[in-house]
Amino acid sequence: MDGAAQPTALPARFAEWFEARGWRARGHQLAMVGKARAGRDTLLIAPTGGGKTLAGFLPSLIELTERAPANAPRGVHTLYISPLKALAVDVERNLGAPVREMGLPIKIESRTGDSSVAKRQRQRIHPPDILLTTPEQLALFCAWEGSRAYFADLSTVVIDEIHAIHASKRGDLLSLGLARLGQFAPNLRRVGLSATVNDPDMLRAWLAPAPSVVYLVMGEPGAPAVIEVLLSNQSVPWAGHTAQHAMAEVYEVIKTARTALVFVNTRWQAEFAFQELWRLNEDHLPIALHHGSLAPEQRRKVEAAMARGDLRAVVCTSTLDLGIDWGAVDLVIQLAAPKGSSRLVQRVGRANHRLDEPSRALLVPANRFEMLECQAAREAVAENALDGDPIRVGARDVLAQHIMGCACGEPFFADDLYAEILTSAPYADLPRDEFDQVLEFVSNGGYALKTYDRFRRIVKDREGRWRVRNDETALRHRLNTGAIVGVAVLNLRLANRYGGGRKIGEVEEWYVEGLTPGDTFIFAGEVWRFEGIVNIDVLVTRSASKEPKIPSWGGSKFPLSTYLAKRVRKLIHDEDAWRRLPDDVREWLEAQKEHAGIPGPDDLQVETFPHGRRFFLQCYPFEGRLAHTTLAMLLTRRLDRLGVGPVGFVANDYAVCIWALAPMDHLDFDALFQEDMLGDDLEAWLEESVLMKRAFRQCALISGLIERRARGQEKSGRQVTFSSDLIYDVLRRHQPDHLLLRCARADAATGLLDIGRLGDLLSRIKGRIRVLNLPKLSPFAVPILVEIGRERVPGQAQEMIIEAAALDALVEEAMA
Repeated sequence: MDGAAQPTALPARFAEWFEARGWRARGHQLAMVGKARAGRDTLLIAPTGGGKTLAGFLPSLIELTERAPANAPRGVHTLYISPLKALAVDVERNLGAPVREMGLPIKIESRTGDSSVAKRQRQRIHPPDILLTTPEQLALFCAWEGSRAYFADLSTVVIDEIHAIHASKRGDLLSLGLARLGQFAPNLRRVGLSATVNDPDMLRAWLAPAPSVVYLVMGEPGAPAVIEVLLSNQSVPWAGHTAQHAMAEVYEVIKTARTALVFVNTRWQAEFAFQELWRLNEDHLPIALHHGSLAPEQRRKVEAAMARGDLRAVVCTSTLDLGIDWGAVDLVIQLAAPKGSSRLVQRVGRANHRLDEPSRALLVPANRFEMLECQAAREAVAENALDGDPIRVGARDVLAQHIMGCACGEPFFADDLYAEILTSAPYADLPRDEFDQVLEFVSNGGYALKTYDRFRRIVKDREGRWRVRNDETALRHRLNTGAIVGVAVLNLRLANRYGGGRKIGEVEEWYVEGLTPGDTFIFAGEVWRFEGIVNIDVLVTRSASKEPKIPSWGGSKFPLSTYLAKRVRKLIHDEDAWRRLPDDVREWLEAQKEHAGIPGPDDLQVETFPHGRRFFLQCYPFEGRLAHTTLAMLLTRRLDRLGVGPVGFVANDYAVCIWALAPMDHLDFDALFQEDMLGDDLEAWLEESVLMKRAFRQCALISGLIERRARGQEKSGRQVTFSSDLIYDVLRRHQPDHLLLRCARADAATGLLDIGRLGDLLSRIKGRIRVLNLPKLSPFAVPILVEIGRERVPGQAQEMIIEAAALDALVEEAMA
């Protein structure tokens, strides 16, 4: 029975090692050994600190120790795949300890994008017994000539943090890579390691082909986490995302901890919080910064200092969400709301990497709505009620990249590759005609592009096998492998007399385009002066300015999860729960109840009111910023057609606010919020929107239609945009049903617009819209009115100009 395996005795050498450390092998670690001996695919679900990683590797260490010596060199025995480069390097360090202490004849090495060319070439000739790598490197392995022979001896593949990657394009690419490994090594055993999730069966189905039955091992639950919400002595702000009002209290809490991880949701917040903590740091505590735009060398220095226990705090983004084991961390601080209970559990697990001791965390809400969200998240974790991911259908642009990679590795017959791809869970239901369409796209770019020679990437040989067109085409593919398409970035380098010197990190291209020489900004905790741009390098010098600009990075901004949004709606409606909130937040809710009423958990409350020279329409779906922004764009189009002439909108995770110069209290709101807005209105907007071009650009990069990197050079974001926009316009005119246009629409509907969630909202509120025509703004309206002025809508509204003074007066009155 799953999770209740009979204990398997460890070999004497391993049992003695556990005993020498004063440890005992946990039940799930012994169960993993037992399932390995039976040759079973296995998924282990265990909380942080339960020895999950060691459990995944124990069977391999035992097998490698027991195997008979061989004169001929062996290939890779175990392939470990982590979604983070830093985690692969950390596991290499931690796994080396038992190997050294037991004197095991086992060679362990990591291979990531940061590994040197010499190291990678050596590994190809002399593979280690255990190779630790990333999904992107596995995609490169599939595109190697000779990869079949390289992995012929592969016995086990271990996928770590499987919960964090399966429901993404990286997960699609990894699943296809696993299907390829299954062809290279038919007896390959798959092992998945995951934190606690709400649906283990979904992970089991993703991990192995349909004929396989993946055994589930459940780890011991461990001590419940201790999560508190900071009740600041200062009033909780109406709006904002910095939690600046509580930073002095956060600093005092850091002083009481051995080591604290201070998580934020964006890189901008990371830079801001780091600066605020250093401003308060009269005790000269060692506090560091860690986010994805910093140079790898700087991130590695921070990670090494954390491993040594030299730091008291690290301000970080999602770059440290996953399982790097730092035993010195005894406190996690979440600045601003976590946006999901599963993410909160993941981050809290970074504290006290020991199963028998509770992890300790402090949530610091940045505004009043976030206070409600933090309370809902805290209660969800206490009830072990986690967010879930929907079942995913594999992306076709990822499939195109994989087909190209297979052709680079070795020639293939279409029938054979199609059968192989069906063993990948995201593509298990892929129709043959869609596979053929993707194959045609890889071979010639599709009907509208087939006359262009540059899009001919694979060709058929005399035997009917598909192979890469030439070596240069294969090289270009290998240089552009992967499913991570970030925003266009430029290298940040110290200026010197020769041009660009030491690399400091990377910044988004759109941000730098707004700077002029002499402007100053904060990056990596220092103030820099912008000197200019040369190719893809931003040249800077250090500045003594005390009033720098701060780059407003989007970074790793998360949407409010569907599950947590539902709990927030229930919390607002539950007056008994208000007693657990700070006085000013409780009084705010009571004032809303008295002035306009509290929306029911399944209702949509719509408020209209005049304010200053404007008329407002505000509603509170609590469905996240992406769905709200899409809703606002579609509503403004409808209002424009009705002659209302909306001036603009603003949307956040909790509410939508639209303002106009004409009253809106006479509208038919049931008709305004009809589900048919997701039909023609949505299509018309997408035709006009630059968002579709952005989605197309990402799909074109992943599929290999356009390339970011070429031999010896890298295109700037502007060059990539120019190329993709030209192709986009050609395809819209000549082949509107092109594969990549369909991919772009699907991506826009899910990731960029959250159409599915918006559709569920419109269905839920049908017949449940509560309209209040108010004489003035409600207490709930104040937070979002503070954010007014950041968005504009197209159409007739563009011709309507509101004086800046009127806007300032509006915000000041809202804050009063």
